[in-house]
Amino acid sequence: MGNKYTYNGVDSHKTARAMAKTLKISPKHSVEICREIRGMRLSKAKDYLVDVIEMKKAIPFKRHNKKVGHRKGLQGWPTGRYPVKASKAILKVLENAEANAEYKGLNIEDLFVENISSHRGIIIRGFIPRAFGRSTPFNTPTTHIQVVLREESND
Repeated sequence: MGNKYTYNGVDSHKTARAMAKTLKISPKHSVEICREIRGMRLSKAKDYLVDVIEMKKAIPFKRHNKKVGHRKGLQGWPTGRYPVKASKAILKVLENAEANAEYKGLNIEDLFVENISSHRGIIIRGFIPRAFGRSTPFNTPTTHIQVVLREESND
């Protein structure tokens, strides 16, 4: 079947990966969250997501920011939101990747998020019945998340 990850060519002895498919979270929110935590240390990224879930820190919305209000505490960017549902799902994928790294024998304190990406999944079709035998589409978007953690050597 081949490799299902979009980020390839990594040293498999120093990396750990995890993937979640068809999550019922917003693709736009997950893109913004992934952009924000890419390159962070794992512990810092997990703390950041916990703060977003508790609505203490906002995620800056840089691409999908039309009619998004300003939030306090954002550095260098005014617009942001608190995508709690997407943050919980991405935090679970990060913890899964951390467990995979621990199983491989990597040092948990030296891990950082080498790559994290989100892609649109399938659209679950639905409808709302209306008057006179009509209906309105009510679709649910899904998202695929991929995480690659790398051990940073402190030599």
